[in-house]
Amino acid sequence: MCAEKQAVTVAEMARMVELSRARFYELLGTAFPLPVYDAATKRPYYPPNLQEACLKVRRTNCGIDGKPILFHRKKKELALKKSEPSKRKSADNHRELVDGLKSLGMQGVTATEVEQALQELHLSDAGGKDKGEVLKAVFLKLKHQDTSAPAPTKKPNKE
Repeated sequence: MCAEKQAVTVAEMARMVELSRARFYELLGTAFPLPVYDAATKRPYYPPNLQEACLKVRRTNCGIDGKPILFHRKKKELALKKSEPSKRKSADNHRELVDGLKSLGMQGVTATEVEQALQELHLSDAGGKDKGEVLKAVFLKLKHQDTSAPAPTKKPNKE
């Protein structure tokens, strides 16, 4: 990974290694190299060779002092993981409702149908609601969907 800029600020360097500025400053001088200071402006910056050194520390988890350094998971990965609701978790969340509906005679009901009914009823986040009321609402919704489908026609028996 080559550094593209001739100089980057400390804040930019922190972003490049995917750390907060505060955490980056904590690790300066031990895990990461200290910045160079411009003689005229006295502003700290990282020239290409120090940018490479910082990126290598992040990549190898070995500080410039030779000691291992562990980093937390990258923010992007963590955000993606949080935003992807697992199907298993959804099924587990609705297990109680599915069981309740089955005890009321709806043997073929699935967690997916329950999830869809909850969304249509705007109860997908029914954390504070009474479980009995939620079960009743989902039961009526699914029952209504069941009866809204055209009933199969019976053929007359020829005897």
